[in-house]
Amino acid sequence: MPGLADDANAITYAWFDPQRLHPAVESLVYWRCAARSGAALGTGLVLLVALASCSVVSVLAYAALLALSAAVAFRIYKNILQAVQKTNDGHPFKYLLDKDMTVSVERAQALAASTTAHLNAALHELRRLFLVEDLVDSLKFGVLLWCLTYVGACFNGITLIILGWIALFTLPKAYEMNKAQVDANLELARGKINEIVAKVRAAVPLGKKSESEKDK
Repeated sequence: MPGLADDANAITYAWFDPQRLHPAVESLVYWRCAARSGAALGTGLVLLVALASCSVVSVLAYAALLALSAAVAFRIYKNILQAVQKTNDGHPFKYLLDKDMTVSVERAQALAASTTAHLNAALHELRRLFLVEDLVDSLKFGVLLWCLTYVGACFNGITLIILGWIALFTLPKAYEMNKAQVDANLELARGKINEIVAKVRAAVPLGKKSESEKDK
């Protein structure tokens, strides 16, 4: 079974691999269209900053009210324009009203199955770490939790989300532009980490189950 470091490396490389992302997400985070990516980054930051200073209910209510006001104003504007020009273009949002917004049963079942699979994998990994199936992995997990206590002392949850949102729109593109140098440094760091882990496993015989114990 792969260790905690291997899982983290897999997640990291997945985020930095455009082919493993949804095309719409890949287009945004890699700035394929600067206008759309900038709009998404700015909108997300405005929403997150608003959540940092106001309640969730207030932010959602104001955002919905703003969207409704914009839709009503646009509808009135189009109606006046049609009356002045004596045209019959119909409802300005007709293409959206006619669009099928329903979620198919197959899609819902696929999402439920994917969510269940990820949840079961997370529960299995947490059980493995907390019950010390692998001593070295549990120690690494403990170090991670210890580091998170310092992160939590410096930043609250919404601040971390804001930083994560900014990183989502900066790190993938920065990695793409400097892939060779970053990969070389990452491989060097990973080699050092694997060397240290190997020494710890050799010094701690309880790190892994023996083959005879696994066969039982």
